[in-house]
Parts: sequence; structure tokens; C-alpha cells
Amino acid sequence: MTDLVITRVFDAPRDMVYRAFVDPDQVAAWFGPVGWSVPRDSVEIDPRPGGKQAFTMVNDDDPSMTSPVAATFVEVVENELLVGEEDVSHIPDFGADKLRMRIEFFDEEGGRTRLVLTQSPFPAAMETGAREGWGSSFTKLDKLLA
Repeated sequence: MTDLVITRVFDAPRDMVYRAFVDPDQVAAWFGPVGWSVPRDSVEIDPRPGGKQAFTMVNDDDPSMTSPVAATFVEVVENELLVGEEDVSHIPDFGADKLRMRIEFFDEEGGRTRLVLTQSPFPAAMETGAREGWGSSFTKLDKLLA
């Protein structure tokens, strides 16, 4: 097991990038790697400690292939920090019962935002696919923020 850490700079102010993670309309517009989409009616987000984040990614070519996400926020600081935990005990070979995701938002020069995403504990065997998935999602987010 490892920590999956991804850092990405977005060409948008911090409050705008933060909103893209907590506004259901925006999450539906960008989340999921290319080839997957998130139906707006599947998105539920209550960004406060104890609040839920739930949605379902659906494969564009085969809608019977889905990947549901159901997490609980444990720490929220508006425009700065989102921390959530998800029960992953149902995922074969994951090797942990809970996955914690921490997303930090930092101001960068020129009105840009540095995002640092940490998922842990994370199975090393799944790291490459996860990095590619996040990178693909963030490419969609870049377009939304432009």
C-alpha cells in the first residue's frame, strides 16, 4: 500500500477550482476519465463534515459498466480543503476497508491554483491506472474552467 499523490496546477482562481469539486452540476460535467460520464441525476454533494458525496460514473460505450462513488466528508474548509472517506471493502484486491481522499487548494501566481490530491492507503498495483484516470478527468476540468 502507498499514498497516491497527484499535484496539478489549474489556470483558474482557487474558489473556482474548489467549486468544481462541490457543485453537482460541475462535477457531472468533468468527473471521470475520458470515455466515462457522470449523469447529473446521480450526483449528491453536501460539503460539510458528516455530509455525503455520491455519484455514479457510467461507461459511454457500455452503460451497464458503472462505478459508484459514495463518500463521507470528514473535514471541509471552504476554498482550501476537502477530506473524505469511502468504504472500499467491496472492491476485490483493494486491500483496505476505507480509502481517504484529501484535496488541498493553494493560490499560485497569476490567479492560478495548485491542487494536491492524496488518496491513501492505495494499492500500488492500481496506481498507474488511477494516475491516468485523474489526469484524464483533470483534462476535462481544464476545459470546464477555461
